[in-house]
Amino acid sequence: MKLFFMVKKELIEITRQKELLFLMFVSPVIQVIILGYVISTDIRHVPVGIVNLSRGQAAERIIERVRRSPLFDVRLESRHSQDYLYPLKKGEVKAMLIFRDALDRKRTVLKYPEVQVLMDGIDSNTSMIAAGYFNGIIKNYILNDMEKLGRGVPMAGRPVFRFNPQLRSINTMGPGIVAFLLTIITMFLTSASLVREKEQQTLDTLLISPLTTLEIYVGKALPAALIGLVDMVIGLLVVVLWFGIPFRGNLLYLFLASLVYLAAILAYALLISVLSATTQQAMFFAWFSLMIFLLMSGFFTPVENIPPLLRLLADINPLRYLIKIIREIFLKGNGISYFWKDLLALGGIALALVSISLLNFKRFISK
Repeated sequence: MKLFFMVKKELIEITRQKELLFLMFVSPVIQVIILGYVISTDIRHVPVGIVNLSRGQAAERIIERVRRSPLFDVRLESRHSQDYLYPLKKGEVKAMLIFRDALDRKRTVLKYPEVQVLMDGIDSNTSMIAAGYFNGIIKNYILNDMEKLGRGVPMAGRPVFRFNPQLRSINTMGPGIVAFLLTIITMFLTSASLVREKEQQTLDTLLISPLTTLEIYVGKALPAALIGLVDMVIGLLVVVLWFGIPFRGNLLYLFLASLVYLAAILAYALLISVLSATTQQAMFFAWFSLMIFLLMSGFFTPVENIPPLLRLLADINPLRYLIKIIREIFLKGNGISYFWKDLLALGGIALALVSISLLNFKRFISK
């Protein structure tokens, strides 16, 4: 019963700040929508320039396919060789396609032209993906042409994409955004909780109350956990209804993983609050930690890309395991038998953080 009043007091303290209500329940919707569009890695409307120095029909047909593709936006076309490099250097286009007549040893013009693809390598990700699309257009044209002549390819690989057939990047990023949303709300609310008591000089009143150390600890963490779960549900609704991301798994597994994760992240946030002398310090440590969690979580790039020396930070990062579990549940519909190892690792991190945090909290209270 005492714990109930402690939680009620914290909720009143949080909701008393009217500006926080907007940040807690309206800004998550805005954040999910903006992040969903901004961090998309889908390639569309890449500005392209074409220099056609070929006199054959094959080059014209390939160029027409590039024009019709929604992936590319043909900004300029030319038949002069001196025009191809200047637009690329100026930044008017991201890619240049140069078509030339291909000649054999007898200087006879071949049926298919020579195609040179020049990419702006500053944006390496876009360049690699766009180059792959160009190669696909050229390859498909040649294959279709060969089939018309009755000369089919004896063997060809036909990849089948499961769980995300359209290869929409938002299907991968969306579940990660939900995990990130759960992190940012709970991290900032909890890391400032004890510091706020110090600055308002109400901590002594709390310490002389009949509440035990554990009740104060849990009472500080539970309100942020409740608000975080509400925000997570809001984020789930947005990514499913707004972006059309399919949810194939079990909600109970999702909430189970989220609760284990909340135990870890709230314990860490309370540790920040104990060690910080001012709200400004707590916010700085929370923001710094949030960036490390995000960059080491596999949210933007696979964890395997992280150098071995830094891999340890990824291995003890709770956000990494939550994002992986949420993607498994969201896109694959997997049950706990598929991700129990990740859940176990997350539980071990949570147990370690709770133990360290609670120990420091008891030392702080006993001072």
